[in-house]
Amino acid sequence: MPSDASAGTPLPATRGYAGRREDYLVRLRRIEGQVRGVQKMVADDRWCPDVVNQLAAVTRATEEVAAGLLDDHVRHCVLEAARQSGDAGQARMDEVAAAIRQVIRL
Repeated sequence: MPSDASAGTPLPATRGYAGRREDYLVRLRRIEGQVRGVQKMVADDRWCPDVVNQLAAVTRATEEVAAGLLDDHVRHCVLEAARQSGDAGQARMDEVAAAIRQVIRL
C-alpha cells in the first residue's frame, strides 16, 4: 500500500472520491465553462454587478466540489486510517483540519 510521506501513514489503494470521480469531472467542466463565460462577459464589457454575480456562482460551485471531496476524504480515507490506528486516524484528521483552514481563508 502506498504511503503518505508527510503523515507517514499508508494511503488507501483508491481515493475516497473514486466512486464519484465522473460526477466531479462533470461539475468541474461545467465550472470551466462558467469561467469562460465570465471571461467573455469581461471581454464584452458587461455590467459589473452581472460579472460579480457570475463569479459568485463560480465560487459557490467550486466550494461545493471542495466540500464533496472533503466529505469523501473523511468517509473513506480518515475512517480507514482510524481503523488502522489512532495515530493514523489523527494524522488524517490533521489533514482535514488543515484543508478546512485553507478553504475558509478565502
